[in-house]
Amino acid sequence: MKVRLAVLAAALASVIAQDTSADAPATNPNAPTANNDAPADIGEEPPTVKPVAFNGDSEHLPTHPDVFPTPQTPGVGDWASATGKARDLVYSLSIEERVNLTTGVGWSNGPCVGNIAPIRDVFPGICLQDGPLGVREVDGASAFPAGINVAATFDKNLARARGHAMGVEFKEKGVHVALSPSIDLARAPTGGRNWEGFGADPYVIGEMGAKTVSGLQSAGVQATAKHYLANNQEHYRTTSSSNLDERAAHELYLHPYLRAVQAGVASVMCSYNHVLQSYACENSYLLNGLLKRELAFQGYVQSDWQAQYSGTPSALGGLDMSMPGDSTFYSGWSYFGANLTEAVANGTVPEERVDDMATRIVAGWFMLGQDEGEYPPVNFDFFGKGRENGPVKDVTHDHADLIKEIGSASTVLLKNDGALPLNGDSLGAIAVVGDDAGPAAKGPNGCVDQACVDGTLAMGWGSGAVKLPYLVDPLAALEERGAQDGFGVDNWLNNWDVNNEVFEGVVSGKDAALVFVNSDSGEGYLTVQGNQGDRNNLTAWNNGDEVVKSVAEKNANTIVVIHAPGQLDVEAWIEHPNVTAVLWAGFPGQESGNSITDVLFGYFNPSGKLPFTMAKQREDYGTEVVYHDTSPIPQINYTESIFVDYRHFQQENIEPRFPFGHGLSYTTFELSGLSIEGVQDQDLEEHADYDADMLGASVQEWLHEPAYKVTVDVTNTGDVLGGEIVQLYLQFPRESGEPPLVLRDFNKVVLEPGQTKSAEFTLSLYDLSTWHSEKRQWRRPEEGLTSVVIGTSSADERMVQSL
Repeated sequence: MKVRLAVLAAALASVIAQDTSADAPATNPNAPTANNDAPADIGEEPPTVKPVAFNGDSEHLPTHPDVFPTPQTPGVGDWASATGKARDLVYSLSIEERVNLTTGVGWSNGPCVGNIAPIRDVFPGICLQDGPLGVREVDGASAFPAGINVAATFDKNLARARGHAMGVEFKEKGVHVALSPSIDLARAPTGGRNWEGFGADPYVIGEMGAKTVSGLQSAGVQATAKHYLANNQEHYRTTSSSNLDERAAHELYLHPYLRAVQAGVASVMCSYNHVLQSYACENSYLLNGLLKRELAFQGYVQSDWQAQYSGTPSALGGLDMSMPGDSTFYSGWSYFGANLTEAVANGTVPEERVDDMATRIVAGWFMLGQDEGEYPPVNFDFFGKGRENGPVKDVTHDHADLIKEIGSASTVLLKNDGALPLNGDSLGAIAVVGDDAGPAAKGPNGCVDQACVDGTLAMGWGSGAVKLPYLVDPLAALEERGAQDGFGVDNWLNNWDVNNEVFEGVVSGKDAALVFVNSDSGEGYLTVQGNQGDRNNLTAWNNGDEVVKSVAEKNANTIVVIHAPGQLDVEAWIEHPNVTAVLWAGFPGQESGNSITDVLFGYFNPSGKLPFTMAKQREDYGTEVVYHDTSPIPQINYTESIFVDYRHFQQENIEPRFPFGHGLSYTTFELSGLSIEGVQDQDLEEHADYDADMLGASVQEWLHEPAYKVTVDVTNTGDVLGGEIVQLYLQFPRESGEPPLVLRDFNKVVLEPGQTKSAEFTLSLYDLSTWHSEKRQWRRPEEGLTSVVIGTSSADERMVQSL
């Protein structure tokens, strides 16, 4: 024990000595990885991406317009009462106290990852805590499925239920602000934090993000939409500039934030990177122009941890809260704090700007009713310094049931040649193969911030990971199933020894061989098997492809289960005749084994759909992480513009292995009776000259009211209960410059055999519009017809009707 404590102390000392870059890292970014004892050969080296000029111009770096001053919060709608109370409180404070509201107490100087100090007896302070999968690094809390799994459910109700359950746990732990949800778009398939978010389509991200915000805040916890904006890779994330055009910014990257604002999100976290040459947390175009003016955001902007790089410029640029408060961890020096007070005194920052910063922060506290009754005190210590917070408070309730359901509902059946579902009553024995099927040798929490691949994977690594209260591995769940149904379960968990007689004896002759493979990614302050956050490759880790091929040569009923943060290259074995079924299970959280077992044996009919495209080769994706760049400010040029994921595949007529929205079922469905009905005047002409610079220009009510109602009948034509995800795409006229199809809504319909229900959708003028960069407005295409396309994937144009 003394040795272990000494090692821990040395690791903590290393943290203090070295700067880190993460939402709230707790460890040394250069520490040895927790899985260094495993073979390191996990695939090819990351590619060298040649710089591509932004819009063909290699001499002039793209920049953004300056937008000053910061719009003051209007305090209208749902925010009216809270903002009024906040102004009264703020005006009763001294300028120093107002500044204190904007400045965290510094890294590790409070029990949470971020802390705003209390002010006299009028304000109790604020606890901010990670993260997108639940309450980070505490005992007595749940480990929820990752955001990418929520996206794969295509179920808005489950997304809200998960958000509410997480909100309950955050609140009961004493957290005021949950650093969730992550609504970054998965631009490149190897992006390290893709699993924290909701996939590659802005409408899926927008809906799942908004439902998560609604769920969290329904429990009385402030939600945080992050990371704003265009924060899509871990390499060079604190130095690089994301360069994107206005159309891509509005149609892809800003849309999820628009939906979060409409859902009433209390906070937005600005990101580490530059956008168009200016750091996001002092970028007046992003914060003042797009967020606070165009979207009329009434909450506050907080910095990502150590993502503030200036004082006065960030204050004037629209940043409201400095997190964790000190400029770098343990420095004790802040860009805000006393420096902001001095800036007000010398007239560099107007006092009314600080008033608005403080008002926005306190308004979130009032809006969520955190001033009412006895808000639970913080009952944990993230930094583990021995503070006495009493016994561990268990806040998990019955959330395991929801976690298990989401794990099953997010499982995507990619391929099924009749192998599934398995019938336990008729099985003699099965083989379970692959280290991803079994428990971790070091236990479920044996690696810092989950930064290793040890046993089955339930989440990625980094500040978005949480402590697992337990982890049900697939082997344990399948053995329990076998004990109940009376079939045998043999296993082989060594991925690096799959060519010997003993292995052949385990696999051959079994009714089915279930092979579990994985791939991992995370945050760049930790490196796992040579992967610095972003994945180096898209192939299965730890010899996974060879395991599948070896098993398939010995068993004619080989079923593959994938635990991965997103796409996986399956070309080495997908067409092998003995690979009879393939399932993508993502990162399902603590109930992983139970979730997948229910799907394999038909206790849950799979209904998940891919929230991204799976390509036949890496080059087909059209976007790539920049891995090698020695420039002071690496330029990451989004030259693909709006053509990301399935939009790119369809635009370039590239056949994917599995298209966006794809997912099979154990039953069959029929779509019929497409009906489109106009709900209101669909003409934008009366609004054609609306002021693009007006407050709330992109969230005006007339723009988002239903213009069309679309219905389609769905019939379960099979023999078992099942759910189908009906997807509505728009096909804009080619002259519009849009991709062939763009998703605009989706609806999950659950049906008994023979039952028919209607799936209903609404389309607003916003949905029917594209961004006009010259007019800086949402405009419907002036020429050509727009059609509604209904199907069950982006490649399934089942029903088409023009508007």
